[in-house]
Amino acid sequence: MKHTGFVPIIILMCISSCNTGNNEKAEQMDTIKLMTVDPGHFHAALVQKSMYDNVSPEAYVYAPGGNDLDLHLDRIKAFNNRENNPTSWIENTYAGDNFFEEMIEKRPGNVVVLAGSNNKKTDYILKSVTAGLNVLADKPMVITPDKFPLLEKAFEAAREKNVLLYDIMTERYEITTMLQKALSQKADLFGSLVKGSAEEPAVTKESTHHFFKYVSGSALVRPPWFFDTNQQGEGIVDVTTHLVDLIQWECYPEIILNKSDIEIISARRWPTILSKDDFKKVTGLEEFPPYLEKYNIDGNIQVYANGEIIYKIKDTWAKVVVEWKYMAPEGTGDTHYSIMRGSKCDLFIRQGKDENYRPALYLRTHTNEIDTDFINTIVHDLPWKGITVESVGDMIWKFSIPDEYRAGHEAHFSQVTEKYIEYLEKGNMPEWEVPNMIVKYYTTMEALKKALE
Repeated sequence: MKHTGFVPIIILMCISSCNTGNNEKAEQMDTIKLMTVDPGHFHAALVQKSMYDNVSPEAYVYAPGGNDLDLHLDRIKAFNNRENNPTSWIENTYAGDNFFEEMIEKRPGNVVVLAGSNNKKTDYILKSVTAGLNVLADKPMVITPDKFPLLEKAFEAAREKNVLLYDIMTERYEITTMLQKALSQKADLFGSLVKGSAEEPAVTKESTHHFFKYVSGSALVRPPWFFDTNQQGEGIVDVTTHLVDLIQWECYPEIILNKSDIEIISARRWPTILSKDDFKKVTGLEEFPPYLEKYNIDGNIQVYANGEIIYKIKDTWAKVVVEWKYMAPEGTGDTHYSIMRGSKCDLFIRQGKDENYRPALYLRTHTNEIDTDFINTIVHDLPWKGITVESVGDMIWKFSIPDEYRAGHEAHFSQVTEKYIEYLEKGNMPEWEVPNMIVKYYTTMEALKKALE
């Protein structure tokens, strides 16, 4: 499949929109139009798995051409053609080596969506916001410490240009995480978050992922650059972005954080080993591309997709761990573990065999004052109705969550996008969002520096 440019009527629209001046900017925000740039990651398509109010069905894609672009368009087409609740996106595609410059010049939309190779993402972000465009970016926004100052500059440019720069934090919309956060703020139940220690942090978040997986019912084909940490980023700066974000979001809700609040105690990294057969099954390629040969040892590539960070945020000890394996055993899947330790009880999430690999929230009390009736009384006042608890062990309770609240990882992209649209319509975000995004990426960058020492 080859895409050489927009059809003539689209080009005329682009030329017209570029000459309308400042008044056109105000009109643009009445109708949001998406411009997806170099969509190498399937997350770019998941932003368009749903339709949205106040978002034009006419969307634009700027890319260098090739397999990544074709896969992206195929995913959008599948959303449009699905039997249940099909979407109605109209994709206008420009493919060429100058795709980014063409997007900046023509700008037929007002929101840039970035989800692809991460080594250029920080540059794309800075250039987009400097041009006066809003940006919705998949994580991570930055993967190397030398580019962190550019990200800080991008947030400053976004403020000066009055546009919104936001990253896609899907895990804030997972129901067990939302419950964990809400219950940790109930002093009668949770008490207060303990300070913890290096050996037993106050909050720990661990996640295990797999290179081979199914998305929207089909085996996921990953681009070969996904296994190049110079392009994708190491695990300690990639998936850990979600975990660090959740620690800030849950432990210090709506509090503005500063880089001085972070102290990296220790950090380490280690590789996942993939054979050529593993690589072929995930990418469809028979051989490793030349840029992966530097990771090739005895016919297998070493992918530094795993990492651990132990750090302090203010006076709270925290730990995050991310691990990537090739493929989950039959009947299993990705797993997540999270614990918040309170003075009265601990709130922990498990997603293992006993939970049928669905996240489940538990409570372990430290006092006899807490019982089933008391917990149910607390839960009754939460915004999610129908949730109950049952005793599953000595001073341990499990929360029963109706399926209606389990949207799933793919649906969380729509939820994040809806929140971003809300911010666009208001013209601002909560005052803590931007400083806390900066602190989040400062944490991962400092951790990578520590791990490489």
